[in-house]
Amino acid sequence: MNDTLTALIPYVALLLAGCGAGFAGGLFGIGGGFVVVPALTLILPLMGTEPDQVMHVAVGTSLATIIFTSIRSVRSHAARGSVDFGFLRGWGIWIAAGSVLGAFIADYFTSRGLAVTFGIGVLLFAVYFLAPINTEKQLLKGEPGTAARLSIATSLGTFSSLLGIGGGTITTLLMTSYGTSIHRAIGTASGVGAFIAVPATIGFIYTGWGEAGMPALSIGHVSLPATAAIVVTAMIFAPLGVAAAHKLSPALLKRIFGLYLIFVGVTMLT
Repeated sequence: MNDTLTALIPYVALLLAGCGAGFAGGLFGIGGGFVVVPALTLILPLMGTEPDQVMHVAVGTSLATIIFTSIRSVRSHAARGSVDFGFLRGWGIWIAAGSVLGAFIADYFTSRGLAVTFGIGVLLFAVYFLAPINTEKQLLKGEPGTAARLSIATSLGTFSSLLGIGGGTITTLLMTSYGTSIHRAIGTASGVGAFIAVPATIGFIYTGWGEAGMPALSIGHVSLPATAAIVVTAMIFAPLGVAAAHKLSPALLKRIFGLYLIFVGVTMLT
């Protein structure tokens, strides 16, 4: 009986991680990668993952969960007319190309190196949540030209793939900088997650195929049980996060999440 209970602990933790990811996604309008990746670094060793594979499986699995949460989210936003499909058509192919590049770059990192990269990235995002940034302020006269678009989109995909996130915060900042309304930017950003997650997940599956040290029932660097457990509870708790966002102070919520990101970032770097 005790052995059975011990074996269930990682899966219960995965369900809780999904709850946190879904709630945070609904609360802050972001993907769950900031919650999922740190949680998986603690849970995956309990599932038999070797230390040198933990971060790669954490990032790959996080990206796999974003496929489902992004599609669900963008359909919801599209029903309200708040998705710029022209942006997705124009930027999507380059974002996807960057995400594939990120998956192959990650394969050259050690698990520790990928953890440091994640920690630095998280600390950069903490600045956004803690600093008084006005997301309604237009900084550019119009959408970037072709060359700038290619560079920005590819970088967005690469960076997000390396961190195991959906790129929502960066996309929202980009679109509002040239005059897109915040609601339309957030709705469109939810679709960007799929352009990042689908090709990047395939990339992480490919780079991890046949390698030793993976948890049971994995495909490359993607854990199928972890993906399923996180997606199920994230879908349930996302609406609760949205409801809470309408009742609590947005400024206070951003500060709380910013402090959480600092804690995660520092933990990953130490």
